[in-house]
Amino acid sequence: MPDRPNRSSLLDGLNPVQQEAVVHIEGPLLVVAGAGSGKTRVLTHRIAHLIEEGVSPFEILAITFTNKAAQEMRERVGALIGPVAEKMWVSTFHSACVRILRRDAHRLGFPSSFTIYDQADAQRLTGYVVRDLNLDAKRFPPRSVHAMISAAKNDDLGPEVYAERAQVIFERKVADVYREYQARLLKAGAMDFDDLLRNTVELFRTEPEVLEHYRRRFRHVLVDEYQDTNRVQNEFVLQLTSGHHNVCVVGDSDQSIYRFRGADIRNILEFEEAFPDATVIVLEQNYRSTQTILDAANSVIANNLGRKPKELWTDEGDGQAIIRYHADDEGDEAQWVAHEIAKLHDSGDHRWGDIAVFYRTNAQSRVVEEHLLRGGIPYKVIGGTRFYDRREIKDALAYVKAVVNPADEVAVKRVLNSPKRGIGESTVARLDSWSAAHGYTFMQALRRSDEAGVTGRAIKGIEAFLVLIDGAAEKVEDGPGPLLECLLDRSGYLAELQEEHTVEGEGRLENLAELVGSAREVESVLDFLEQVGLVADADQVPDDDSQVIQCFRSSFRPAELPEIRLTPPLLRPDNHI
Repeated sequence: MPDRPNRSSLLDGLNPVQQEAVVHIEGPLLVVAGAGSGKTRVLTHRIAHLIEEGVSPFEILAITFTNKAAQEMRERVGALIGPVAEKMWVSTFHSACVRILRRDAHRLGFPSSFTIYDQADAQRLTGYVVRDLNLDAKRFPPRSVHAMISAAKNDDLGPEVYAERAQVIFERKVADVYREYQARLLKAGAMDFDDLLRNTVELFRTEPEVLEHYRRRFRHVLVDEYQDTNRVQNEFVLQLTSGHHNVCVVGDSDQSIYRFRGADIRNILEFEEAFPDATVIVLEQNYRSTQTILDAANSVIANNLGRKPKELWTDEGDGQAIIRYHADDEGDEAQWVAHEIAKLHDSGDHRWGDIAVFYRTNAQSRVVEEHLLRGGIPYKVIGGTRFYDRREIKDALAYVKAVVNPADEVAVKRVLNSPKRGIGESTVARLDSWSAAHGYTFMQALRRSDEAGVTGRAIKGIEAFLVLIDGAAEKVEDGPGPLLECLLDRSGYLAELQEEHTVEGEGRLENLAELVGSAREVESVLDFLEQVGLVADADQVPDDDSQVIQCFRSSFRPAELPEIRLTPPLLRPDNHI
């Protein structure tokens, strides 16, 4: 355990502006942090300083955008102040909201063990609703409809308000889907990612004593990447801090690129309107790039509208000139990329993990990967199919969800006939109609399948499924590892993959073994489901230096990458700018 820090040691190595942000204690603070200006260092030292000044770690809430970033912040604060840092809430918005909802979701009609739907689950439920409302799935694609519902939630619009604002028939139909979608979530005891945020805000609005509890609990709230918050996230912060105003937000309007995900840049631009007594500190010294790169960036960013002015600078020197390569086609481009990566690595000055390849569209991935493979260059794609999005993993998790929360119709329907049990779509449709007519959940309808008119092989398949689920329920107390093994074995899922005798089947078995292994590291089934449900794309970024990181533009923010030394590429001399 490190010695208890003092004010002087906490300020060592910080420039004067960073020190000013660290020692600010009372009242709202906006830190406009340019790229590479050391904002994480400022945040961690600020937290340590608050604790040194007598603020209890229990009274601090620090919010980041990924689990990986939260863990890094917790570790860095721990290095400054010791194990007491573990008592803080350092988490993503979603994780913080889950902790709050686990305690008080019953006030909104949800069980404390509510299921968390990821994007795929949410779209699947949307598809069920579109079908059950007799809408044309071609005119109302579940993916597109759910995107509209998600956007409404990010703008803090409930189904009724959304319906009131609908102006054309298409929007009115989407409003119908939205209303039924929410009703089905409540019936299933489930929330999607957007609900985690909006339901927490709604809880605070309707239950003043709950809000007051957390206002007293968190005397200091710190939020990173504030330019990427949406309206609901902003409201969450305002609610928590409206009494004491001890809120510190860090961000940069020039780095806001997530409007398509609901981010509202007005949150940071209008922070001073929400908190007129706010102190504003601008971090302009860059520790990552050369002045040549910063001059180019400043020139481009100066054209942004509605920005807070700042001028990034560094004492690292001018550095090499910025160079552009004009490729003839995608093949030429990919070949050049692979060649330059190999050259950087072979020079001995760079590890594979020091290098990243960014591209704007998924379609560009294939040709780049081909040339990396030809060159024998190891790489990892970030933004492709996530581990927890793979079919076998989602099937395994759906089995667990069906045991823990039998009301979860998406989970139950996903594995009802996987492996095959002779339960077809017509049987599922019959059960859907019967359950809707009688006010039962889908699982309850399964237990009354004979009353619903199900006959033949499907009845036996349903009986086998119910025996499996009921038997596995006895394993819940043993933890997620034993429960998963029981379900995968008794269901016949593992046996079916083993009988395939294919490379793909072997890969799926390996993935399931990895899932069971990770499940054994968690004691509670509910904690395990919550942990895998809140994994972000950026948490896939490898921690070692053995692979080139190949990234989809829309998969995550550059700030979520591990430490990468950004060096000017070795381009053709005639392309210097």
